[in-house]
Amino acid sequence: MTSLSERLSGPSGTTIFEVMSGLARDLGAVNLGQGFPDMDEPEELIAAARRALGAHSNQYPPMRGLPELRGAIAGYYGREQGLSIDPAEIVVTSGATEALAASLLALVRPGDEVILVQPLYDAYLPLVQWAGGTARFVSLKPPHWTLPLDELAAAIGPGTRGIVLNTPNNPTGTMLTRAELEAVGALAEAHDLWVVCDEVWEGMVFDDTHHVSPLSIPALTQRTVKIGSAGKIFSMTGWKIGWAIAAPALASAIAGKHQFLTFTTATPLQWAVAEALALPPDWHAAHRARYAQAKARLVGGLTRAGFAVLPASGTWFVTVDLAASGLPTDDAVLAERLIREAGVASIPVSAFYAAAAETGFLRLCFAKRDATLDLAVERLARSRLTG
Repeated sequence: MTSLSERLSGPSGTTIFEVMSGLARDLGAVNLGQGFPDMDEPEELIAAARRALGAHSNQYPPMRGLPELRGAIAGYYGREQGLSIDPAEIVVTSGATEALAASLLALVRPGDEVILVQPLYDAYLPLVQWAGGTARFVSLKPPHWTLPLDELAAAIGPGTRGIVLNTPNNPTGTMLTRAELEAVGALAEAHDLWVVCDEVWEGMVFDDTHHVSPLSIPALTQRTVKIGSAGKIFSMTGWKIGWAIAAPALASAIAGKHQFLTFTTATPLQWAVAEALALPPDWHAAHRARYAQAKARLVGGLTRAGFAVLPASGTWFVTVDLAASGLPTDDAVLAERLIREAGVASIPVSAFYAAAAETGFLRLCFAKRDATLDLAVERLARSRLTG
């Protein structure tokens, strides 16, 4: 039997999420690993998709996306984040990962250096490498997961062309502040760098925290690509509707890559998302509240069971500090023990690193029904009692 660590270092290229979800299915474990909800899906979106199938064309839409959807995206960001976006600056893609791919393929040239901030979403590094670039790594500082601006500045060299950011951050759930983004903007201006910012979790922000997009920072407005996801905003991960937003020249370059990746994205789902983005702010607030309640339920249960849960303002995830919880700090080993012995799947945060990994943290997904969360907490609490 191969260990989790061996599976992650093997040649198959299978992601940690697939590995853990496969183990959860095989072992009958509660899956708090992969980030997908098991709550009821928004009926408004299901109804909109049904209407779209019958009332609109099911043939190819425009390559950059339906004008109605691009207009709805611009309107949504105007209401939710106060951003002034021209629909012509938006490229609709088949999920946010495709938006990342099209953006990085458009921006990275062979030999370019790109700064990646760890812990990082697993697609960033291979996409940079596929484009012919090389990565330099800067790591957030636990337990508050702050961005070390001095280290970021030191990582910029003569070959550096861009920076990839992620806010709210997956896996930590922490967010970059306006002051941090302004500091990044000053560095980007000084060194003529582009910024790709993965903001897919912007619709899942809690605790009265406000998301700040780099597009709202004057120094970054013309040099940033904003990545968004309807799947995350509406908790419909299987729809795979994403987008990239950038100044016109950048958007055109991204569209040029998008047309040879997927060309277009499912027409009926584009219509449905356009309709959903026009839902009033109260709807979005109520949708977020469901996940805020789930987060509070999991964090409360874990805390009562003796686990130290780190503060997080966004995403569907919380992280457990293993040392502060009195647990062994080899997260990959502990994650395998928990799934096999306690029947709960988690994700070791070390899997989100390409170099010099932090090994003392586990990520858990709270986007689950009450019964699912309660069962997971019960099993985890029992595992602590039995050693």
